[in-house]
Amino acid sequence: MKKKELQGVKEIARRANVAIATVDRVIHNRGGVSEKTREKILAIIQELDYQPNLLARRLASGKSNRLVALIPSATPELDFWDAPRRGIQRADAEVRAYGLRVDELFFDLNDKQTFVEQTRLILANPPDGVVLAPMFVEEARAFAVACQEAGIPYVFIDSNIPDLPSLSYIGPPLFESGYLAGRLSTYALRGAGRVLVVNLAADLESFTYRRIEEGFRAYLTEHRRACLIDRIDLHETGQTAVSAALSAYLNNHPDLDLIFVTNSRTFLVARFLESSSLPAKPMLIGYDLVQKNSHYLQQGTIDFLICHQPEDQGYRSIMALYQHLVFQTPVEAVHYMPIDIVTRENSLFYEN
Repeated sequence: MKKKELQGVKEIARRANVAIATVDRVIHNRGGVSEKTREKILAIIQELDYQPNLLARRLASGKSNRLVALIPSATPELDFWDAPRRGIQRADAEVRAYGLRVDELFFDLNDKQTFVEQTRLILANPPDGVVLAPMFVEEARAFAVACQEAGIPYVFIDSNIPDLPSLSYIGPPLFESGYLAGRLSTYALRGAGRVLVVNLAADLESFTYRRIEEGFRAYLTEHRRACLIDRIDLHETGQTAVSAALSAYLNNHPDLDLIFVTNSRTFLVARFLESSSLPAKPMLIGYDLVQKNSHYLQQGTIDFLICHQPEDQGYRSIMALYQHLVFQTPVEAVHYMPIDIVTRENSLFYEN
């Protein structure tokens, strides 16, 4: 090692309380280091912005890696994906110094053909890594298989297809998130209680919605066996369709205690409830502190929002590919995000 590099390694070893040889093994991916120690050393390397010779040689070679983030476009109606995009852009600003750049591509959550078209563009000019929101399951599966065949590592963000060999899944622990929603629902249940699960998405085959609902039902099965649970699945996610479906349901079940929406379109249900003339508003639990959800949370129409730090998801997804491509070190196969409960009282202080 050169003297300057040795000094950097010494400092890393000092902070990690390990031998210099241990740091060297991690930098050059030679194994023989526990996962806990390896992660600690990598965190210190990143904190110090340390650039060992392997990175210097890589930069000197002129090699530049191109990453692609394929995520849904944010809209005035649903701005959830603004937060992961901020995280992606923050990571992009950091990794450019190491010869990486991130291209952003977007698709329409209500039009799977836009997703397919973007995947074709990606494969026509293959990047070195992909961050992917697999919102359309079969189309995402076909794209992931094509990436695998082309040797392109990919990271799933926010939603998962667990039987595919992604480099990493960075997002919520879905079953546990639904299970927590089930626990929150008990604040509203009277006697046996009646609950409605509402799934609103163009592609309802998503593992995300199924797994969240499984967790929700599991809690109520274990703790409120007499609870009656109904479900509405809507592929059409406009306000008219949502209002019509809820109106028809409530005409038959005016005794509804709680509605649980399995994604960030909770505001569509809140908007209906606010305009309806129900004698008693059912409790409403949903996901994500998007702008419109925040409005109805402040109004008291939404009671709880469950959030999973979407900006940090975007940041971590890029950094996982950075760690894999630049440091050539193993990446966590699954990185679960925290599960946060947001209410009217704490929403103004919550960072998404």
